[in-house]
Amino acid sequence: MMRKTSVILLSAATGAALTLFVTQPRAVLMGSSARAATSDTYRQLNLFGDVFERVRSDYVEKPDDSKLVESAISGMLSGLDPHSSYMDAKSFRDMQVQTRGEFGGLGIEVTMEDGLIKVVSPIDDTPASKAGIMANDIITTLDDEAVQGLTLNQAVEKMRGPVNTKIKLKIIRKGQDNPIDVTLVRDNIRVRSVRARVEADDIAYIRITTFNEQTTEGLKKEITNLQGQIGDKLKGYVIDLRNNPGGLLEEAVTVSDSFLERGEIVSTRGRNAEETQRRAAHPGDLTKGKPVIVLINGGSASASEIVAGALQDHKRATLVGTRSFGKGSVQTIIPLGSGNGALRLTTARYYTPSGKSIQAKGIVPDIEVLQDVPEELKARTDTKGEASLRGHLKNDGDEKTGSQSYVPPDAKDDKALKMADDLLHGIKSTSSAPAAPEAARDKAAVDKPGNKAAN
Repeated sequence: MMRKTSVILLSAATGAALTLFVTQPRAVLMGSSARAATSDTYRQLNLFGDVFERVRSDYVEKPDDSKLVESAISGMLSGLDPHSSYMDAKSFRDMQVQTRGEFGGLGIEVTMEDGLIKVVSPIDDTPASKAGIMANDIITTLDDEAVQGLTLNQAVEKMRGPVNTKIKLKIIRKGQDNPIDVTLVRDNIRVRSVRARVEADDIAYIRITTFNEQTTEGLKKEITNLQGQIGDKLKGYVIDLRNNPGGLLEEAVTVSDSFLERGEIVSTRGRNAEETQRRAAHPGDLTKGKPVIVLINGGSASASEIVAGALQDHKRATLVGTRSFGKGSVQTIIPLGSGNGALRLTTARYYTPSGKSIQAKGIVPDIEVLQDVPEELKARTDTKGEASLRGHLKNDGDEKTGSQSYVPPDAKDDKALKMADDLLHGIKSTSSAPAAPEAARDKAAVDKPGNKAAN
């Protein structure tokens, strides 16, 4: 029987979506030593059964059997490495929504403030924007239930739901004496993982916040829009991957492919040599050979590092910022059947086109740029990196940990962005300046918003 599984790249804090592939069950031939090891394993399982029964019969309160089993599975997986884990049915559903980047909802990005839900911004062409919901609106009730006392995730879950179903919101708006009642009909909402703007009149700035199923499509759309806005005076592109925790392996590959004409993008290597897979670029650079600057920092992880590593190795982009997180492993999502959740299991390491593993080391930018961090934030703006995580996969040589991850809220204070602008305008130069795709070596062959949520 063939089993469908899902490849996913995860950062230390979050995960993203599904790339399906099919695996054949392995045939196992056991010698005497293997049989002895198996026998010992079964003795250990008998020990687990004895402990399980003792807890069921003697614990001070009657435990939930299913919770005991889930906790045992969770403990087994978390003991492997920081990224292997058990997801119960709800966590599995939430992960699928996150990685699809598409769900039934209202189209507003919200945050929690003083126990109430505050609108950060409505998403264009969604029920929320069409109903006139505005940034800074305070949502006090959902279907006549007070928001006070709910967590942000609980409130978001209530606002999401099947397409074409209704929900009533009570809103307090600054300047309005009385609360506003609004009834919205949920629609299909796509999370914007790609945002863009024109920088300094002639630079295309593109921010990628995560790698979900919508990312490559969003990137292509923004590149086309920016090319139309800027026209012939376009100097080049700034791709901002700072604090992007990662996501889909497939999206990391296709985003990288958007800037390359040929060559390997990434290889993944599992425990067995026959499981090695190589992904290569196809002809067609969407940027038409224009220079590319990629911004990274200590919060750039997983799929972000695949993109940065591929473009750096092919000398297709100059990397500016601080060393990346250093998550060089691949997780496989293995569904456990209806209602049983899924396993998230580390099954491979990935390597950049030059054959380099960035696990617990990260990617070093071509030009390091440190930001000026406000005094009150200095203790909270560095990430510890993969190498600091307990039980992380080891790498050969010196491991590196800790890197600045602060991004100034005002673009005029952003020293990394200023460096990118100067490089593209020729004000500053470097031996690692972006090269046209023809210079790439030919080789065969996952705004991290803090306490925010879209719904």
